[in-house]
Amino acid sequence: MQLCGFESRSRHEAIRKGFMKTKAFFSLCAFLALLLLSSCGSDNGKFKLEGRLRHMNQAEFWVYSPDAGIAGFDTIPVRNGRFSYELELPNPATLVIIFPNYSEQPVFAEPGGSVYIKGDASNMREMIIEGTEDNELMTELRMDLNETVPPDVPKVVRHFIEEHTTSLASIYLLKRYFIQNPTPDYKTAQKLTSLLLKDNLGNGQLIQLQKQLPRLQGGALKSKIPAFVAYDVKGKKVTEKSLNGKLNVVSVWASWSYQSTDMQRRLQSLHKKYGDKLAVLSICLDGRPADCKQRVERDSLKWPTVCDGRLWDTPLLIKLGLSDVPANLLIDEKGVVIDRNIQPDKLEEVINKEMLKRKVDALLK
Repeated sequence: MQLCGFESRSRHEAIRKGFMKTKAFFSLCAFLALLLLSSCGSDNGKFKLEGRLRHMNQAEFWVYSPDAGIAGFDTIPVRNGRFSYELELPNPATLVIIFPNYSEQPVFAEPGGSVYIKGDASNMREMIIEGTEDNELMTELRMDLNETVPPDVPKVVRHFIEEHTTSLASIYLLKRYFIQNPTPDYKTAQKLTSLLLKDNLGNGQLIQLQKQLPRLQGGALKSKIPAFVAYDVKGKKVTEKSLNGKLNVVSVWASWSYQSTDMQRRLQSLHKKYGDKLAVLSICLDGRPADCKQRVERDSLKWPTVCDGRLWDTPLLIKLGLSDVPANLLIDEKGVVIDRNIQPDKLEEVINKEMLKRKVDALLK
């Protein structure tokens, strides 16, 4: 009986040890599987954006990234005011959403992060973006700007940038308020760029911006436009010599900006009126050159249009010191800039006056 009892205890011990080994094995497998999922799972580098806007049923938002977070443009469908968008994202990036009323809203995306947008489609200025620190900071700033008189806006924005030097929001604000503006402030932009670079060593956007800023003044009033070489959507070479009219216009447009496409329609009417006396060159900031080419052909635009899909980094845009949409330069027959960033509704009036002036001058000679 003792032997039998010994054998029984040994068997039970063996079973217990075997169970423990098996349990340890499966625990190890579970741990390795969890580790694999956490390191290689599809959600690890995904950014998710969701939201709901009241007083909006069905629509479509456009989205692009000024810092190459996505290539070209993407779309976000809206159903019953709700929308959702996911993006594989290896690095933090800025996304700019274009709403049906052509207003823009930046969203600062982080790998693995999520953001929720809520508000009223009839009052986009009160929109709230929650989910990451940069977006919540931007929401707070937007609310402050809603209560700020226009002359004080640059001061408030500059203070925000100086207080938040490591935020993606500061880089966006620097470009939006001091460069991509009808009246850019390049001096302040240069100071702020240097400030941000101190806390963001190696940031490609800021390094590129620091190099570009001295050249952005190429289209200053009373200055001669610099020499350039570009290619239009039909593959034709375009240079400064292409601006050979009695009066010349360089215009910047994008399909998502109603004001800029309205400017194109007005230029088309003026070009028909004055013929070769008015030379026009357009720069399109659409992300898809093929779509731009289609639109140019559909609208029968007779002048060259440059579109390389590089948005704000289009070399010709930078060389001519243009940084807004819509934007334009009015250039005389000697290649000197005589006006810039004329509002689309004033463009026809200004060009007609300039053409009349040249006609009178010719008669008096």
